[in-house]
Amino acid sequence: MTGSRRTGHRALLGRTAKLAAGYLDSLPERAVAPAATLAELRAALGGELPRAGAAPLDVVERLAAAADTGVMASAGPRFFGFVVGATLPAALAADWLASTWDQNAGLYVLAPAAAVAEEVAGQWLVDLLGLPERTSVGFVTGCQAANFAALAAARHGVLERYGWDVEARGLYGAPELEVVVGDEAHVTVHTALQMLGLGRDRVHRVAADGQGRMRADALAASLAPLAGRPVVVCAQAGNVNTGAFDPLDAIADAARAAGAWLHVDGAFGLWARASGARRALAAGAERADSWATDAHKWLNVPYDSGLVFCAHPDAHRGALTATASYLEQSEGRERDPFEWTPEFSRRARGFAVWAALASLGRDGVEELVDRCSDHARRFAAILGARPGIEVLNEVVLNQVLVRFAPPGGGDEGAIDEFTRETIRRVQAGGELWLSGTTWQGKAAMRISVSGWRTTTADVERAAAAILAAAAR
Repeated sequence: MTGSRRTGHRALLGRTAKLAAGYLDSLPERAVAPAATLAELRAALGGELPRAGAAPLDVVERLAAAADTGVMASAGPRFFGFVVGATLPAALAADWLASTWDQNAGLYVLAPAAAVAEEVAGQWLVDLLGLPERTSVGFVTGCQAANFAALAAARHGVLERYGWDVEARGLYGAPELEVVVGDEAHVTVHTALQMLGLGRDRVHRVAADGQGRMRADALAASLAPLAGRPVVVCAQAGNVNTGAFDPLDAIADAARAAGAWLHVDGAFGLWARASGARRALAAGAERADSWATDAHKWLNVPYDSGLVFCAHPDAHRGALTATASYLEQSEGRERDPFEWTPEFSRRARGFAVWAALASLGRDGVEELVDRCSDHARRFAAILGARPGIEVLNEVVLNQVLVRFAPPGGGDEGAIDEFTRETIRRVQAGGELWLSGTTWQGKAAMRISVSGWRTTTADVERAAAAILAAAAR
């Protein structure tokens, strides 16, 4: 290493900690939206790769200065654009340690502590979410990878019942696997099917109700013609727009009667099972065969932390594991994390999950879910009380959909345009950040509450900024 790149790690990490702490201290009053333009960021971060490297401390200083105005304050108390949790202090610190330790968390022999942290955190999560006792767990990047891993396990398990080894033989000549989804299935389910060779457009779609919930009666009608075929049913806990839950008990009845594998996409909604007040929303989820969720949503750990659960560990492991002569795999006593995920070499993301659970405890997770859900109701109450503002959804969890009529009213097209303009004004104002969506053909503002930093005062401050934007 050249002299220009050598530096004491204490000085480097100490300065980095000060920069990080300064950013965190700024969050309560920081403008939420990034201020830098694309051209400004390219100018600050770009240029030719230098022939000689810079000292690490200089690199960190340059990065912090160059990126600062291009960072979305999604860790702050007034970010409501997507379901993105603000990282808990213990999870952030654990993530720093994970990077410092630099473990390859694929094999127990390479990272014993990381493997056991995942094993313990996985058991805690299975218990917290009320899933079957023998449920297997994989720590993946996000809900896209979790849906992929779960549906790979489903493909394995269902085709195995028909005498087909899909991992060895592929899909050529295999029994045709039928996939049934609700009309409101999340895009990551379709992408997972695309990557697994099952086809995103081959699915059988089931009608949904006005809140986006799959209709159980329509599911039964869709399953009837598929009798005798391998079938996977994909249900949803927490609609990305409304927060609504498919009727999971009734869906589980229909899936079981058809001999189908039931997968539940619960990216954020599955966490309702940690709340006594909201557990009934996801009643029946425990009867599924697989589940997907995100720890970086309601558990508030750093990004790169999805979770896949499977009630059939043999199918889960069989779909994703591999062997090679050079690997030192465990022989059953230890747990090799890579066998439960689509990845092999990866960072030890389980440390942050373990730390978040240890810092919150069962009561803390419940309180976080309940507090965010109460904040969503507060948003709906404040905004919905104003003439010309319509809350489009039943606020059952943390999602609020809002529509704004222009002064003097107007037709649906005028309301669409005024709603979009209100969203643009809010985003540009910097007081908060949220996103827009289209719900059942109508433009809507989407408010998602999932960060631990958000207080009632933040909700009221944000709601006032929204009302001001709508009044211009």
